[in-house]
Amino acid sequence: MQAWQRIAPPVSLVRIYIEGDGFAWVSRTQPSADPTPRNPVGLQLAAADKSANVIYLARPCQFIGPPLPAVCTTHLWTDKRFSSEVVQAMDEAISQAVQPYPQAKIELVGYSGGATIAAQLAARRHDVVSLRTVAGNLDVAYVNALHHVSAMPDALSAIDVAADLKNLPQLHISGGDDSTVPPAVATRFQRATGTQCAKVVNVPGMRHGSDWAAVWPGLLARPLNCEP
Repeated sequence: MQAWQRIAPPVSLVRIYIEGDGFAWVSRTQPSADPTPRNPVGLQLAAADKSANVIYLARPCQFIGPPLPAVCTTHLWTDKRFSSEVVQAMDEAISQAVQPYPQAKIELVGYSGGATIAAQLAARRHDVVSLRTVAGNLDVAYVNALHHVSAMPDALSAIDVAADLKNLPQLHISGGDDSTVPPAVATRFQRATGTQCAKVVNVPGMRHGSDWAAVWPGLLARPLNCEP
């Protein structure tokens, strides 16, 4: 996995960005040979963040080739992209990235498919203090059914751990014109948490791959809390 960071010690808080699914498919039936995103929105969000401590994590095999190592099989960015093995690998990558800063707390940000990874990580880690998602695929089965694509039996989904995140401050941001992951997905996830900690924001006119970085500083400024 590729990672970039901007760190200014001492580090008490670090914001970690997780990229979307990238260029996973050439067509509905043909996987891509290289999942590196052509529009890396997650990376753009990280670059637009002026915080002192920012880490960006690409998804497996993005920004690696060509050529890709033999371990990079297409399953890692298609039917297995939300598997327990991938989530565990992302978890280990975060632990490695923050190992020099043992007292640091983590704010997670996930774009698109990176949102379900981020939610899964927030549920299993003890150093995460907030979760933000942008155009987040927070309900994998619902989104797959919406687009009439094959089910992913090995997929872990954010909505599966929504109740575990009931006490975590979080903000889920959707684009009003996003037909890939419509605002209803964030609303479903918010209901599943069952608390006031999960807030949703609908940004009019934004599509899935719009210039989210341009509006990101303002969205970052929104307070995260568990109040009504």
